[in-house]
Amino acid sequence: MPAFILAIDQGTTSSRAIMFNEASEVLAVAQQEFPQHFPQDGWVEHDPEDIWSSTLAVTRQAIAEAGIDAAQVTAIGITNQRETTVIWDRVTGEPIHNAIVWQDRRTADYCESQRAAGLETLVTAKTGLLLDPYFSATKVKWLLDNVAGARARAERGELAFGTIDSFLLWRLTGGQSHKTDATNASRTMLFNIHDQTWDAELLAELDIPAALLPQVEDSAADFGMAQASLFGAAIPIAGMAGDQQAALIGQCCFEDGMTKSTYGTGCFVIMNTGSLAVKSTSKLLTTVAYRLNGQVTYGLEGSIFIAGAAVQWLRDGLGLIKHAAETEAIATAHPDARGVYLVPAFTGLGAPYWDASARGAILGLTRDTGIADIVTATLQSVCYQTRDLMDAMAGDGVKPTALRVDGGMVANDWIAQCLADLVPIPVVRPRVTETTALGAAYLAGLQSGVFASTSVLAEQWRQEQEFLPQMPEAQSMALYEGWQAAVARVRSA
Repeated sequence: MPAFILAIDQGTTSSRAIMFNEASEVLAVAQQEFPQHFPQDGWVEHDPEDIWSSTLAVTRQAIAEAGIDAAQVTAIGITNQRETTVIWDRVTGEPIHNAIVWQDRRTADYCESQRAAGLETLVTAKTGLLLDPYFSATKVKWLLDNVAGARARAERGELAFGTIDSFLLWRLTGGQSHKTDATNASRTMLFNIHDQTWDAELLAELDIPAALLPQVEDSAADFGMAQASLFGAAIPIAGMAGDQQAALIGQCCFEDGMTKSTYGTGCFVIMNTGSLAVKSTSKLLTTVAYRLNGQVTYGLEGSIFIAGAAVQWLRDGLGLIKHAAETEAIATAHPDARGVYLVPAFTGLGAPYWDASARGAILGLTRDTGIADIVTATLQSVCYQTRDLMDAMAGDGVKPTALRVDGGMVANDWIAQCLADLVPIPVVRPRVTETTALGAAYLAGLQSGVFASTSVLAEQWRQEQEFLPQMPEAQSMALYEGWQAAVARVRSA
Protein backbone atom coordinates (compact mmCIF):
# COMPACT_ATOMS: atom_id res chain seq x y z
CA MET A 1 0.00 0.00 0.00
CA PRO A 2 1.34 3.47 -0.84
CA ALA A 3 1.92 5.79 2.08
CA PHE A 4 0.44 9.28 2.30
CA ILE A 5 1.51 11.64 5.05
CA LEU A 6 -0.35 14.85 5.78
CA ALA A 7 1.63 17.73 7.26
CA ILE A 8 -0.18 20.55 9.04
CA ASP A 9 1.99 23.69 9.01
CA GLN A 10 0.29 26.27 11.19
CA GLY A 11 2.19 29.52 10.78
CA THR A 12 2.04 33.09 11.99
CA THR A 13 0.14 34.55 9.05
CA SER A 14 -1.42 31.48 7.44
CA SER A 15 -2.35 27.85 7.96
CA ARG A 16 -1.15 25.31 5.41
CA ALA A 17 -1.56 21.62 4.78
CA ILE A 18 0.63 19.57 2.46
CA MET A 19 0.21 15.96 1.39
CA PHE A 20 3.42 14.01 0.77
CA ASN A 21 4.02 10.50 -0.51
CA GLU A 22 6.76 8.19 0.77
CA ALA A 23 9.22 9.63 -1.79
CA SER A 24 8.80 13.09 -0.17
CA GLU A 25 6.97 14.36 -3.24
CA VAL A 26 4.31 17.04 -2.78
CA LEU A 27 0.89 15.82 -3.90
CA ALA A 28 -1.28 18.70 -2.75
CA VAL A 29 -0.92 22.07 -1.03
CA ALA A 30 -3.62 24.19 0.58
CA GLN A 31 -3.11 27.53 2.31
CA GLN A 32 -5.32 30.10 4.00
CA GLU A 33 -4.32 33.42 5.57
CA PHE A 34 -6.01 34.62 8.75
CA PRO A 35 -6.20 38.02 10.48
CA GLN A 36 -3.54 39.53 12.71
CA HIS A 37 -4.62 41.67 15.69
CA PHE A 38 -2.55 44.51 17.17
CA PRO A 39 -4.42 45.81 20.26
CA GLN A 40 -1.59 48.08 21.39
CA ASP A 41 1.94 49.04 20.39
CA GLY A 42 4.05 45.88 20.48
CA TRP A 43 1.06 43.60 21.15
CA VAL A 44 0.24 40.84 18.63
CA GLU A 45 -2.70 38.43 18.94
CA HIS A 46 -4.51 35.76 16.96
CA ASP A 47 -8.05 34.50 17.41
CA PRO A 48 -7.58 30.76 18.18
CA GLU A 49 -10.83 30.04 16.36
CA ASP A 50 -9.34 31.56 13.19
CA ILE A 51 -6.34 29.28 13.63
CA TRP A 52 -8.57 26.24 14.10
CA SER A 53 -11.03 26.98 11.29
CA SER A 54 -8.27 27.77 8.78
CA THR A 55 -6.34 24.64 9.77
CA LEU A 56 -9.41 22.46 9.42
CA ALA A 57 -10.25 23.98 6.03
CA VAL A 58 -6.80 23.52 4.50
CA THR A 59 -6.45 20.00 5.90
CA ARG A 60 -9.71 18.93 4.27
CA GLN A 61 -8.71 20.68 1.04
CA ALA A 62 -5.31 18.96 0.88
CA ILE A 63 -6.87 15.53 1.34
CA ALA A 64 -9.41 16.27 -1.39
CA GLU A 65 -6.87 17.70 -3.82
CA ALA A 66 -4.56 14.71 -3.32
CA GLY A 67 -7.42 12.61 -4.65
CA ILE A 68 -7.45 10.16 -1.76
CA ASP A 69 -9.76 9.27 1.09
CA ALA A 70 -8.91 10.13 4.68
CA ALA A 71 -8.71 6.39 5.39
CA GLN A 72 -5.69 6.24 3.05
CA VAL A 73 -3.71 8.83 5.05
CA THR A 74 -1.03 6.98 6.98
CA ALA A 75 -0.42 9.68 9.57
CA ILE A 76 -0.53 13.38 10.34
CA GLY A 77 2.46 15.48 11.39
CA ILE A 78 2.00 18.90 12.98
CA THR A 79 4.40 21.83 12.90
CA ASN A 80 3.56 25.23 14.29
CA GLN A 81 4.47 28.80 15.05
CA ARG A 82 6.37 28.44 18.30
CA GLU A 83 5.91 30.24 21.64
CA THR A 84 2.42 31.53 20.70
CA THR A 85 0.30 30.88 23.77
CA VAL A 86 -3.28 29.69 24.22
CA ILE A 87 -5.19 28.82 27.39
CA TRP A 88 -8.54 27.08 27.02
CA ASP A 89 -11.30 25.44 29.02
CA ARG A 90 -10.72 21.71 29.48
CA VAL A 91 -14.43 20.90 29.12
CA THR A 92 -15.60 23.18 26.33
CA GLY A 93 -12.29 23.73 24.53
CA GLU A 94 -13.10 27.44 24.44
CA PRO A 95 -10.07 29.78 24.70
CA ILE A 96 -10.19 32.25 27.58
CA HIS A 97 -8.52 34.98 25.49
CA ASN A 98 -6.95 35.52 22.10
CA ALA A 99 -3.67 33.70 21.52
CA ILE A 100 -0.67 35.86 22.45
CA VAL A 101 1.73 35.59 19.52
CA TRP A 102 5.46 34.93 19.78
CA GLN A 103 6.18 38.45 18.47
CA ASP A 104 4.19 40.06 21.31
CA ARG A 105 6.17 42.31 23.68
CA ARG A 106 3.55 43.16 26.33
CA THR A 107 5.54 41.51 29.11
CA ALA A 108 8.77 43.42 28.38
CA ASP A 109 8.61 45.49 31.57
CA TYR A 110 7.94 42.40 33.69
CA CYS A 111 10.85 40.61 32.06
CA GLU A 112 13.12 43.56 32.72
CA SER A 113 12.14 43.67 36.39
CA GLN A 114 12.80 39.94 36.79
CA ARG A 115 16.10 40.24 34.94
CA ALA A 116 17.12 42.98 37.36
CA ALA A 117 16.17 40.64 40.22
CA GLY A 118 18.55 38.00 38.85
CA LEU A 119 16.05 35.48 37.48
CA GLU A 120 17.64 35.27 34.03
CA THR A 121 20.61 33.29 35.32
CA LEU A 122 18.24 30.57 36.55
CA VAL A 123 16.20 30.66 33.33
CA THR A 124 19.24 30.27 31.10
CA ALA A 125 20.79 27.51 33.19
CA LYS A 126 17.64 25.40 33.08
CA THR A 127 16.03 26.24 29.72
CA GLY A 128 18.87 27.51 27.51
CA LEU A 129 16.78 30.63 26.84
CA LEU A 130 16.96 34.28 27.83
CA LEU A 131 14.37 35.97 30.01
CA ASP A 132 12.36 37.60 27.22
CA PRO A 133 8.72 38.29 26.25
CA TYR A 134 9.31 36.11 23.17
CA PHE A 135 8.84 32.90 25.11
CA SER A 136 5.56 31.44 26.37
CA ALA A 137 6.03 31.62 30.14
CA THR A 138 5.43 35.31 30.73
CA LYS A 139 2.54 35.23 28.25
CA VAL A 140 0.93 32.51 30.40
CA LYS A 141 1.49 34.59 33.52
CA TRP A 142 -0.05 37.65 31.85
CA LEU A 143 -3.18 35.67 30.91
CA LEU A 144 -3.55 34.30 34.44
CA ASP A 145 -3.10 37.77 35.93
CA ASN A 146 -5.31 39.70 33.48
CA VAL A 147 -8.21 37.44 32.49
CA ALA A 148 -10.90 37.52 35.18
CA GLY A 149 -11.01 34.30 37.18
CA ALA A 150 -8.29 32.61 35.12
CA ARG A 151 -5.82 31.97 37.93
CA ALA A 152 -8.41 30.38 40.23
CA ARG A 153 -9.70 28.22 37.38
CA ALA A 154 -6.16 27.16 36.50
CA GLU A 155 -5.42 26.18 40.08
CA ARG A 156 -8.60 24.07 40.13
CA GLY A 157 -7.39 22.24 37.01
CA GLU A 158 -10.17 23.61 34.80
CA LEU A 159 -7.87 25.18 32.20
CA ALA A 160 -5.24 23.88 29.78
CA PHE A 161 -2.22 25.72 28.39
CA GLY A 162 -0.57 24.92 25.13
CA THR A 163 1.44 26.26 22.28
CA ILE A 164 -0.37 26.00 18.95
CA ASP A 165 0.58 22.35 18.42
CA SER A 166 -1.13 21.41 21.70
CA PHE A 167 -4.22 23.47 20.90
CA LEU A 168 -4.61 21.89 17.47
CA LEU A 169 -3.98 18.41 18.89
CA TRP A 170 -6.69 18.98 21.50
CA ARG A 171 -9.17 20.07 18.84
CA LEU A 172 -8.24 17.32 16.38
CA THR A 173 -8.63 14.61 19.03
CA GLY A 174 -11.84 16.06 20.46
CA GLY A 175 -10.16 16.90 23.76
CA GLN A 176 -8.72 13.42 24.23
CA SER A 177 -5.07 14.43 24.00
CA HIS A 178 -3.29 17.25 25.84
CA LYS A 179 0.31 16.78 24.72
CA THR A 180 3.25 18.60 23.18
CA ASP A 181 6.68 17.52 22.01
CA ALA A 182 10.08 18.31 23.49
CA THR A 183 10.92 20.97 20.87
CA ASN A 184 7.83 23.04 21.61
CA ALA A 185 8.19 22.50 25.34
CA SER A 186 11.76 23.80 25.13
CA ARG A 187 10.44 27.16 23.87
CA THR A 188 8.13 27.87 26.80
CA MET A 189 10.81 28.98 29.31
CA LEU A 190 9.27 26.46 31.71
CA PHE A 191 10.97 23.25 30.53
CA ASN A 192 14.32 22.00 31.83
CA ILE A 193 16.12 20.94 28.66
CA HIS A 194 18.73 18.97 30.61
CA ASP A 195 16.43 16.66 32.56
CA GLN A 196 13.53 16.96 30.05
CA THR A 197 10.84 17.84 32.58
CA TRP A 198 8.68 20.83 33.42
CA ASP A 199 10.71 22.73 35.98
CA ALA A 200 9.04 23.12 39.38
CA GLU A 201 11.33 25.97 40.44
CA LEU A 202 10.53 28.09 37.38
CA LEU A 203 6.81 27.35 37.71
CA ALA A 204 6.97 28.59 41.30
CA GLU A 205 8.96 31.72 40.38
CA LEU A 206 6.40 32.67 37.73
CA ASP A 207 3.38 31.47 39.75
CA ILE A 208 2.12 29.13 37.04
CA PRO A 209 0.13 26.06 38.19
CA ALA A 210 1.52 22.78 36.88
CA ALA A 211 -2.04 21.59 36.26
CA LEU A 212 -2.10 23.75 33.13
CA LEU A 213 0.72 21.92 31.38
CA PRO A 214 0.60 19.32 28.60
CA GLN A 215 2.38 15.97 28.65
CA VAL A 216 5.73 16.11 26.82
CA GLU A 217 6.48 13.43 24.21
CA ASP A 218 9.27 12.67 21.74
CA SER A 219 8.96 14.51 18.41
CA ALA A 220 7.90 11.25 16.79
CA ALA A 221 5.30 9.64 19.05
CA ASP A 222 1.70 8.46 19.30
CA PHE A 223 -0.01 11.78 19.98
CA GLY A 224 -3.58 10.59 19.47
CA MET A 225 -6.16 10.07 16.73
CA ALA A 226 -7.79 12.83 14.69
CA GLN A 227 -11.53 12.27 14.98
CA ALA A 228 -13.29 10.49 12.15
CA SER A 229 -16.03 13.14 12.26
CA LEU A 230 -13.55 15.75 10.99
CA PHE A 231 -12.25 14.02 7.86
CA GLY A 232 -14.33 10.90 7.29
CA ALA A 233 -11.90 8.51 8.97
CA ALA A 234 -9.74 8.55 12.10
CA ILE A 235 -6.10 9.42 11.32
CA PRO A 236 -3.11 8.83 13.65
CA ILE A 237 -1.19 11.95 14.69
CA ALA A 238 2.40 10.71 14.86
CA GLY A 239 4.79 13.66 14.56
CA MET A 240 5.13 17.09 16.11
CA ALA A 241 7.79 19.80 16.21
CA GLY A 242 8.03 23.57 16.36
CA ASP A 243 8.39 25.06 12.91
CA GLN A 244 12.11 25.83 13.08
CA GLN A 245 13.06 22.42 14.41
CA ALA A 246 10.80 20.85 11.78
CA ALA A 247 12.72 22.75 9.10
CA LEU A 248 16.02 21.45 10.53
CA ILE A 249 14.63 17.93 10.20
CA GLY A 250 13.22 18.66 6.73
CA GLN A 251 16.67 19.87 5.68
CA CYS A 252 18.11 16.57 7.02
CA CYS A 253 20.58 18.38 9.29
CA PHE A 254 21.15 15.27 11.36
CA GLU A 255 24.92 15.63 11.81
CA ASP A 256 26.74 17.86 14.31
CA GLY A 257 27.49 21.27 12.80
CA MET A 258 24.88 21.15 10.05
CA THR A 259 22.97 24.44 9.90
CA LYS A 260 19.75 25.67 8.35
CA SER A 261 18.11 29.08 8.11
CA THR A 262 14.37 29.48 7.51
CA TYR A 263 12.88 32.65 6.08
CA GLY A 264 9.21 33.07 6.90
CA THR A 265 7.54 35.73 9.01
CA GLY A 266 10.81 35.82 10.96
CA CYS A 267 14.21 34.28 10.28
CA PHE A 268 15.60 31.45 12.36
CA VAL A 269 19.00 29.81 12.18
CA ILE A 270 19.59 26.51 13.97
CA MET A 271 22.83 24.55 14.14
CA ASN A 272 22.74 20.91 15.18
CA THR A 273 25.08 20.51 18.18
CA GLY A 274 24.33 16.83 18.82
CA SER A 275 24.27 15.66 22.42
CA LEU A 276 26.01 18.84 23.59
CA ALA A 277 23.87 21.71 24.91
CA VAL A 278 26.18 24.57 23.91
CA LYS A 279 26.07 27.50 26.32
CA SER A 280 26.20 30.65 24.22
CA THR A 281 28.22 33.71 25.20
CA SER A 282 26.69 35.64 22.27
CA LYS A 283 23.05 35.71 23.36
CA LEU A 284 22.04 32.81 21.17
CA LEU A 285 19.62 30.20 22.46
CA THR A 286 20.30 26.62 23.44
CA THR A 287 17.28 24.58 22.44
CA VAL A 288 16.02 21.05 21.76
CA ALA A 289 16.56 20.36 18.05
CA TYR A 290 14.55 17.13 18.26
CA ARG A 291 14.01 14.16 20.54
CA LEU A 292 13.74 10.70 18.99
CA ASN A 293 13.51 7.39 20.85
CA GLY A 294 14.13 9.26 24.09
CA GLN A 295 17.45 10.64 22.82
CA VAL A 296 17.82 14.45 22.84
CA THR A 297 19.64 16.30 20.07
CA TYR A 298 20.37 19.93 20.91
CA GLY A 299 20.64 23.00 18.73
CA LEU A 300 22.11 26.50 18.91
CA GLU A 301 19.59 29.00 17.59
CA GLY A 302 19.43 32.62 16.54
CA SER A 303 15.97 34.16 16.24
CA ILE A 304 15.07 37.20 14.15
CA PHE A 305 11.56 38.49 14.68
CA ILE A 306 10.94 40.20 11.33
CA ALA A 307 11.96 38.86 7.91
CA GLY A 308 9.11 38.09 5.49
CA ALA A 309 6.85 40.21 7.70
CA ALA A 310 8.81 43.25 6.51
CA VAL A 311 7.85 42.49 2.91
CA GLN A 312 4.26 41.99 4.04
CA TRP A 313 4.49 45.45 5.66
CA LEU A 314 5.70 46.96 2.38
CA ARG A 315 2.63 45.45 0.73
CA ASP A 316 -0.08 45.93 3.34
CA GLY A 317 1.21 48.76 5.51
CA LEU A 318 2.84 51.09 2.99
CA GLY A 319 1.24 49.92 -0.26
CA LEU A 320 4.60 50.14 -2.06
CA ILE A 321 4.05 46.78 -3.78
CA LYS A 322 0.98 44.74 -4.65
CA HIS A 323 2.56 41.30 -4.40
CA ALA A 324 5.59 40.05 -2.48
CA ALA A 325 6.89 38.42 -5.67
CA GLU A 326 7.46 41.87 -7.18
CA THR A 327 10.42 42.45 -4.89
CA GLU A 328 12.75 40.14 -6.83
CA ALA A 329 12.40 42.08 -10.08
CA ILE A 330 12.74 45.40 -8.25
CA ALA A 331 15.91 44.38 -6.41
CA THR A 332 17.41 42.75 -9.51
CA ALA A 333 16.94 45.98 -11.45
CA HIS A 334 18.00 48.14 -8.49
CA PRO A 335 20.50 46.11 -6.39
CA ASP A 336 22.05 49.15 -4.67
CA ALA A 337 19.92 50.66 -1.88
CA ARG A 338 22.12 53.79 -2.14
CA GLY A 339 22.83 54.10 1.55
CA VAL A 340 19.28 53.34 2.71
CA TYR A 341 18.91 50.89 5.60
CA LEU A 342 15.64 49.48 6.94
CA VAL A 343 15.89 48.14 10.49
CA PRO A 344 12.65 46.12 10.91
CA ALA A 345 12.47 46.27 14.71
CA PHE A 346 8.68 46.46 14.59
CA THR A 347 8.37 44.31 17.71
CA GLY A 348 11.84 44.83 19.11
CA LEU A 349 15.09 43.15 18.12
CA GLY A 350 15.82 39.46 18.61
CA ALA A 351 19.23 37.79 18.60
CA PRO A 352 21.89 38.82 19.26
CA TYR A 353 20.52 42.11 20.62
CA TRP A 354 17.43 41.05 22.59
CA ASP A 355 16.14 44.62 22.82
CA ALA A 356 12.38 44.49 23.40
CA SER A 357 12.05 48.29 23.33
CA ALA A 358 13.82 48.92 20.02
CA ARG A 359 11.57 50.11 17.20
CA GLY A 360 11.94 50.08 13.44
CA ALA A 361 13.39 52.83 11.27
CA ILE A 362 14.34 53.67 7.71
CA LEU A 363 17.68 55.47 7.72
CA GLY A 364 19.77 57.19 5.09
CA LEU A 365 16.87 58.80 3.23
CA THR A 366 17.67 61.59 0.76
CA ARG A 367 15.55 63.66 -1.60
CA ASP A 368 16.09 61.20 -4.45
CA THR A 369 15.31 58.06 -2.41
CA GLY A 370 12.59 56.06 -4.13
CA ILE A 371 10.45 53.00 -3.67
CA ALA A 372 13.10 50.73 -5.20
CA ASP A 373 15.67 51.81 -2.60
CA ILE A 374 13.30 50.96 0.25
CA VAL A 375 12.36 47.60 -1.28
CA THR A 376 16.01 46.63 -1.79
CA ALA A 377 16.90 47.80 1.73
CA THR A 378 14.06 45.65 3.10
CA LEU A 379 15.40 42.51 1.42
CA GLN A 380 18.96 43.36 2.49
CA SER A 381 17.80 43.72 6.11
CA VAL A 382 17.08 39.99 6.17
CA CYS A 383 20.61 39.25 4.97
CA TYR A 384 22.22 41.63 7.45
CA GLN A 385 20.27 40.06 10.31
CA THR A 386 21.45 36.62 9.17
CA ARG A 387 25.02 37.95 9.24
CA ASP A 388 24.40 39.09 12.83
CA LEU A 389 23.54 35.49 13.73
CA MET A 390 26.46 33.94 11.84
CA ASP A 391 28.88 36.30 13.61
CA ALA A 392 27.29 35.42 16.96
CA MET A 393 27.75 31.70 16.24
CA ALA A 394 31.36 32.36 15.31
CA GLY A 395 31.71 34.11 18.67
CA ASP A 396 30.58 30.87 20.28
CA GLY A 397 33.23 29.00 18.31
CA VAL A 398 30.86 27.24 15.90
CA LYS A 399 30.81 29.18 12.61
CA PRO A 400 29.03 27.16 9.87
CA THR A 401 30.82 26.53 6.56
CA ALA A 402 27.59 26.40 4.54
CA LEU A 403 23.97 27.34 5.11
CA ARG A 404 20.96 25.30 3.99
CA VAL A 405 18.10 27.74 3.44
CA ASP A 406 14.34 27.36 3.09
CA GLY A 407 11.12 29.31 3.38
CA GLY A 408 9.19 31.43 0.93
CA MET A 409 11.68 34.31 0.78
CA VAL A 410 14.58 32.26 -0.56
CA ALA A 411 12.65 31.12 -3.60
CA ASN A 412 13.80 34.62 -4.60
CA ASP A 413 17.19 34.13 -6.30
CA TRP A 414 18.21 37.71 -5.56
CA ILE A 415 17.82 37.19 -1.80
CA ALA A 416 19.71 33.88 -1.92
CA GLN A 417 22.63 35.54 -3.73
CA CYS A 418 22.48 38.57 -1.43
CA LEU A 419 22.74 36.22 1.55
CA ALA A 420 25.81 34.55 0.05
CA ASP A 421 27.39 37.97 -0.56
CA LEU A 422 26.60 39.68 2.73
CA VAL A 423 26.98 36.82 5.22
CA PRO A 424 29.33 35.78 3.34
CA ILE A 425 28.96 32.01 3.11
CA PRO A 426 27.85 29.43 0.51
CA VAL A 427 24.06 29.25 0.53
CA VAL A 428 22.39 25.98 -0.49
CA ARG A 429 18.74 25.74 -1.50
CA PRO A 430 17.12 22.28 -1.51
CA ARG A 431 15.03 20.82 -4.29
CA VAL A 432 12.06 20.48 -1.93
CA THR A 433 11.61 23.92 -0.37
CA GLU A 434 8.63 22.93 1.79
CA THR A 435 11.08 21.84 4.44
CA THR A 436 9.06 22.84 7.52
CA ALA A 437 6.08 20.76 6.46
CA LEU A 438 8.42 18.04 5.20
CA GLY A 439 10.04 17.81 8.63
CA ALA A 440 6.65 17.25 10.25
CA ALA A 441 5.92 14.59 7.64
CA TYR A 442 9.28 12.93 8.27
CA LEU A 443 8.53 12.71 12.01
CA ALA A 444 5.11 11.19 11.38
CA GLY A 445 6.66 8.80 8.87
CA LEU A 446 9.36 7.70 11.30
CA GLN A 447 6.78 6.93 13.96
CA SER A 448 4.42 5.10 11.59
CA GLY A 449 7.16 3.04 9.96
CA VAL A 450 7.14 4.71 6.53
CA PHE A 451 10.79 5.70 7.05
CA ALA A 452 13.20 3.34 8.78
CA SER A 453 15.66 5.92 10.12
CA THR A 454 17.05 9.43 9.82
CA SER A 455 19.83 7.97 7.64
CA VAL A 456 17.22 6.95 5.08
CA LEU A 457 15.80 10.47 5.15
CA ALA A 458 19.25 12.04 4.66
CA GLU A 459 19.68 10.01 1.49
CA GLN A 460 16.53 11.63 0.06
CA TRP A 461 17.79 15.22 0.46
CA ARG A 462 18.70 16.90 -2.84
CA GLN A 463 20.33 20.25 -3.60
CA GLU A 464 18.52 22.48 -6.09
CA GLN A 465 21.06 25.33 -6.30
CA GLU A 466 24.14 26.64 -4.53
CA PHE A 467 24.88 30.36 -4.32
CA LEU A 468 28.52 31.34 -3.76
CA PRO A 469 29.78 34.74 -2.52
CA GLN A 470 30.53 37.05 -5.45
CA MET A 471 30.78 40.49 -3.82
CA PRO A 472 34.28 41.73 -2.90
CA GLU A 473 34.87 41.23 0.82
CA ALA A 474 35.64 44.92 1.41
CA GLN A 475 32.34 45.96 -0.15
CA SER A 476 30.40 43.38 1.86
CA MET A 477 32.03 44.55 5.09
CA ALA A 478 31.37 48.23 4.33
CA LEU A 479 27.67 47.52 3.77
CA TYR A 480 27.49 45.48 6.98
CA GLU A 481 29.18 48.23 8.99
CA GLY A 482 26.48 50.58 7.71
CA TRP A 483 23.89 48.11 8.99
CA GLN A 484 25.52 47.97 12.41
CA ALA A 485 25.44 51.78 12.59
CA ALA A 486 21.75 51.75 11.64
CA VAL A 487 20.94 49.19 14.34
CA ALA A 488 22.77 51.30 16.92
CA ARG A 489 20.43 54.18 16.06
CA VAL A 490 17.29 52.23 17.00
CA ARG A 491 18.57 50.51 20.13
CA SER A 492 16.79 51.51 23.34
CA ALA A 493 20.04 51.66 25.31
